[in-house]
Amino acid sequence: MALYSEKVMDHFQNPRNVGKIDDADGIGEVGNAKCGDIMRMYIKVNDGIITDCKFNTFGCGSAIATSSMATELIKGKPVEEALKLSNQAVVEALDGLPTHKIHCSVLAEEAVRAAVKDYYDKNGIAYDPEALKVSDCEACSME
Repeated sequence: MALYSEKVMDHFQNPRNVGKIDDADGIGEVGNAKCGDIMRMYIKVNDGIITDCKFNTFGCGSAIATSSMATELIKGKPVEEALKLSNQAVVEALDGLPTHKIHCSVLAEEAVRAAVKDYYDKNGIAYDPEALKVSDCEACSME
């Protein structure tokens, strides 16, 4: 069995939504030097819908693939629905990840959450701080 699914390889070799949104409504950056993966997620929101999202990721192929898939999963969705994106949903959409790469899906989930938090902060939208907390890559310490 291959270490990486065809979907992981496709999103690594042909990532979707790579780049920067200069006038982004929300920007989230997560990761740390310990795991070596850093993700920056940009979202554009119109009437509560994420109309565009892009990412820049410095990291391994799994980090790039999970960032790419996360953008695909939230684009066109209401902001509240994007907040429900779980790392498990990203893993399932990619047809799995090796256990030692699950932290990449956690970072993708947290990058979305951080971008939404930034959007809420910029627009004075109230939220539960615990619901939008990011872990500083706790999953990296579990490897």
